[in-house]
Amino acid sequence: MSALKLERGASSHSAYDLRDYHAAGEERHTLAVIVDNEAGALARVIGLFSGRGYNIDSLTVAEVDHTGHRSRITLVTRGTPAVIEQIKAQLGRIVPVHEVHDLTVEGPAVERELGLFKVMGGGEKRVEALRISDIFRAKVVDSTLESFVFEITGTPEKLDAFADLMRPLGLAEVARTGVAALSRGR
Repeated sequence: MSALKLERGASSHSAYDLRDYHAAGEERHTLAVIVDNEAGALARVIGLFSGRGYNIDSLTVAEVDHTGHRSRITLVTRGTPAVIEQIKAQLGRIVPVHEVHDLTVEGPAVERELGLFKVMGGGEKRVEALRISDIFRAKVVDSTLESFVFEITGTPEKLDAFADLMRPLGLAEVARTGVAALSRGR
């Protein structure tokens, strides 16, 4: 899990803000890549992106088949349709890669992300933070006299909206898991 410290006046355009601030013609795509669970597999996938100047907006990795020793890499990236096709083709040629799925074009998919948000403050701001957390169905997982840590699960846009509302109330630190996604139905 990655963490990001927020300073007063910090830009809301962070690596964790998955809203579209990019060039026209670019599309957001969620890719699921099944790889051998071996040393260097993730590095090869990441190397493809960094070596060609592609950005990864979100990245999650976990072993999903213990007996077959396979891991699933779920990543969110942006690019023109031609760039996305090139990324998928190049991913398919990497040795430990078994499958590449573009969940964005294969049909409806479910995307979720877990976020932890530390909010510092007291008085009315503290009460308002609790009220907003209730609306978003965020759980308080830690509380001190000076701070709360909220846990929230949902779409990246939901977490972005929660962060936007907590920022003026004393949002001090954020940790987000990145997108986990599965196609719906068959």
